[in-house]
Amino acid sequence: MSSSVLVTGGTGFLGRSLAQTLSKLGYQVTATGRNESIGEEFENEGIAFIPCDLADTERIVLLCAGQDFVFHCGALSSPWGKYSHFYDSNVIGTRNILEGCRQHQVGRLIYVSTPSLYFDYTDRFNVSESAPLPDQAVNAYAATKRLAEEEVELAFEAGLPVITIRPRAIYGPGDQAILPRLLQANRQGRVPLINGGQALMDLTYIDNVVDALIQCMSSPTSTLGKKYNITNGEPVALIDLLQQLFDKLGEPLRGKHISYPLAYGAAALLEWKAHLTRSKKEPLLTRYTVGLLGKSLTLDISAAKKDLNYTPRKSVDEGISDYVTWIKQRDPLI
Repeated sequence: MSSSVLVTGGTGFLGRSLAQTLSKLGYQVTATGRNESIGEEFENEGIAFIPCDLADTERIVLLCAGQDFVFHCGALSSPWGKYSHFYDSNVIGTRNILEGCRQHQVGRLIYVSTPSLYFDYTDRFNVSESAPLPDQAVNAYAATKRLAEEEVELAFEAGLPVITIRPRAIYGPGDQAILPRLLQANRQGRVPLINGGQALMDLTYIDNVVDALIQCMSSPTSTLGKKYNITNGEPVALIDLLQQLFDKLGEPLRGKHISYPLAYGAAALLEWKAHLTRSKKEPLLTRYTVGLLGKSLTLDISAAKKDLNYTPRKSVDEGISDYVTWIKQRDPLI
């Protein structure tokens, strides 16, 4: 009999890809999420879908019943928004999943965290999982994901079998966040090239993250309670990434060179204005985005390679080619 698997955040970019892959591998998959139209597609693919809010304790705990594995991919991930919304989704939601796994004796929980925890507006290279985290989280998302990791640690100490991964900048077909934003900026104006776009960044192709998650299902018990960085293992300068992307799209790169202090100041002004007007809309530029584009952050993935037998099988270049092929099929402007 095939194992039963629950995937939270199933209608998100990562959760959807994971649920579909697990289903193809023969697992009995239940996905939960907010997007009911994707939920209908799941039903057609033989994946059970249950719409549910992560903060709904009773329903989330019940969803864990009878599951051999739970993948907690669900989260509110955004550089902008009310702290209470992030807290409900990321902290209360994780607490509910942990309680459900504990009550129903789930075989193993795989929790998806974030390397945003490491970010502190400085250049950081080859950061390992044991590196000290900054005193102050960079935004509400990072702050609440850090609290959620603390909940996971407590649950592990109390006997729950759980592994945490921290995948960096996931991209590929289906991406709604990273590459689309760069495309939009290039078409509607200019891509800000802060300090010439020289910042080094790690990306992770979607299939590589799914591989890592699946490897967590059968990894040795010595991996339980640990955290693992996941990337493609090939840091790339922003300017090179952009050049690669727009060359493959056949579009000119419209970059605007801007110094880091100027970009940061402009973003701070836009944030201040948004707070003042109580705008719910994310400002055109946030300090966090300026930091991501202007400061290097690369991760050490040697622990995942050693403990999880993780090997990125698709390169950044191949991943961008796949994304471009996918977007060309869907975008009338290309």
